[in-house]
Amino acid sequence: MNRRKFLTLSGAAVAGTYASMKLQKPPQIPDGPPGDSVVAILRARSYSDDLVSRMLEGIRQCGLDVRGKRVLLKPNLVEFDSATVINTDATVIAAALEVFQHLGAAEVKIGEGPGHRRDTLDLADDARYRATIPKFENIFTDLNRDDVSPVFDFANESRFYFPNTVLGADLIVSLAKMKTHHWAGATLSMKNFFGIVPGSLYGWPKNKLHYIGIQESVVALNRKFRNTFAIVDGIIGMEGNGPIQGTPKPTGVLVMGRDLVAVDSTCCRIMGIDPEKVDYLRMAAGLGHVHGSRIQQRGESVASVRTNFALIDEFQGLRLA
Repeated sequence: MNRRKFLTLSGAAVAGTYASMKLQKPPQIPDGPPGDSVVAILRARSYSDDLVSRMLEGIRQCGLDVRGKRVLLKPNLVEFDSATVINTDATVIAAALEVFQHLGAAEVKIGEGPGHRRDTLDLADDARYRATIPKFENIFTDLNRDDVSPVFDFANESRFYFPNTVLGADLIVSLAKMKTHHWAGATLSMKNFFGIVPGSLYGWPKNKLHYIGIQESVVALNRKFRNTFAIVDGIIGMEGNGPIQGTPKPTGVLVMGRDLVAVDSTCCRIMGIDPEKVDYLRMAAGLGHVHGSRIQQRGESVASVRTNFALIDEFQGLRLA
């Protein structure tokens, strides 16, 4: 059985279980931490727009200061298929690199550990990262094969190893893709952290995280790494059977903020998904804000850019009214 067939069959089983769980009335979601969170929505109708200016404006609205910090840009690089839009677009990464260098970061690196492919640099070639991003190989680390160090407070494991490039960053920027997901409902800035787990130790597609549980692992990773910012590539997202077998969905936005729970909740609302029904966001409500009343929306309003994404049958219950 090949990987895609396995993922399709496994996804149907997991999604079926998920759908049956949704018949039970979920508990009330807590308000989250004190204070409100700022999330900026900036229009960008194509990858040829001035993405640097858009990002600078969004970062300004979110009040982020990166002067003197070591910044790690974490894109979503998974698979390559010329007929779809699986990965964070190379122009988004190139713009983010320029932005954080301009804002005075002491160092800006790019790091990713693809969950499906082991030939990371070949995959980066396919996605035009090396052709688009200046001096890509000098600043890129394959997180699947980086040197690692242990941490002792992750997902109830006695010790868990993470790449030194990740552990040494002062700020991790999740450059995620706006996509649906056949197991989690949606994959955005928080799920993107699966790529910081080294495949050389924990397998492909990050088997250890699947043993722990997808939802539980999303929350555990975001609980461990709190020095974060998100810029979600929603210029062209993916709908339907995401994260690798869906279809392109032009949405024309970049969504960014310091509270990744609030960013993902906002992205869900843009996609026509109710974030209060998405399990990993319900579980992560103590880390950030899910309720719209606790999110200060800057730039565009959700209503002005909402574009309902097609959902597979098992997740129709996630639809936002």
